[in-house]
Amino acid sequence: MGLTNSQYNTIMRGYQQQQAEDHADQMRRTEEIYSKFPEFSEIDAQIASMSTACARKLLDDEPSSVDELRTRIGKCSRKREEILTRHGYPADYLSPRYRCPDCQDTGYIGTKKCHCFLQAAIDLLYTQSNLREALKTEHFGAFSLDYYSEKITDPVTGQSASATALRTYEECRRFVREFDDKFENLFLYGDTGLGKTFLSHCIAKELLESAHSVIYFSSFRLFELFANSTFGRSSASDPDDLEQHIFECDLLIIDDLGTELVNSFVSSQLFHVLNERILRRKSTLISTNLALATFADTYSERIFSRISSSYTMLKLIGDDIRIQKKISAIRS
Repeated sequence: MGLTNSQYNTIMRGYQQQQAEDHADQMRRTEEIYSKFPEFSEIDAQIASMSTACARKLLDDEPSSVDELRTRIGKCSRKREEILTRHGYPADYLSPRYRCPDCQDTGYIGTKKCHCFLQAAIDLLYTQSNLREALKTEHFGAFSLDYYSEKITDPVTGQSASATALRTYEECRRFVREFDDKFENLFLYGDTGLGKTFLSHCIAKELLESAHSVIYFSSFRLFELFANSTFGRSSASDPDDLEQHIFECDLLIIDDLGTELVNSFVSSQLFHVLNERILRRKSTLISTNLALATFADTYSERIFSRISSSYTMLKLIGDDIRIQKKISAIRS
């Protein structure tokens, strides 16, 4: 996983803003104390002067004078603390207050990224993924086989809906486990309401929380963005920036492929995205309600061939889970 330059710069701008806020807050507290206790500013001026003299003595290699200056600076510092505590303030009232004391709001501890940088990256990736709200409730822990019948079977494989769902679930978990070691793409297909989008969200959540970049688009929204960018319908769309995000994210999720209006432009853009990401060895997850034969007819043999040769195909069968939940709610 690697952040793009724009993502890294966004995070660092956040740190720069935080540092500015830290400094402004410290200056506000300092001005408050100076206005209440004028002698405080005089003590700080003495400390600043002695610190400068101390630095000069170090350069001149006069250690005995440095020790004396340090002793005097220590006395002044203790006097500052006495003034503060005598008037009910904490001794460290004028010290910087950092959101992350470990890195002092720089994002780095030495040359190593701080734990708060990793969290900032995850937060940014969540925001850019278009999935923040959905992933609050949709994750592998919430997946249930209860909605997949043992009685419904696939006429081709002979497997039940439950067995098929279990295999798909296990393949999705394996996909996440091996994500950093194995380049792979997933193609989830089956009738509507069988959990394809849910499993896509489960995968996205796991990868986002390990700081991988994931971008989710419904097929309609993805091709709408391409159309706006290509035909200049929106001045806000930067073609280069759009392609960088779509081609370079660790995982691209295209949900409900086949629900958009398919034409030659959509087909060409779809092939371009799939082919480019395969060439860059960037994983893609596609979900569709279309049967495989219908999918090939809807797009093209070239696109279907690219998918069938480069994607792990996972089918779900059964009854619409959303309808099952509604019926269960009515009965209860």
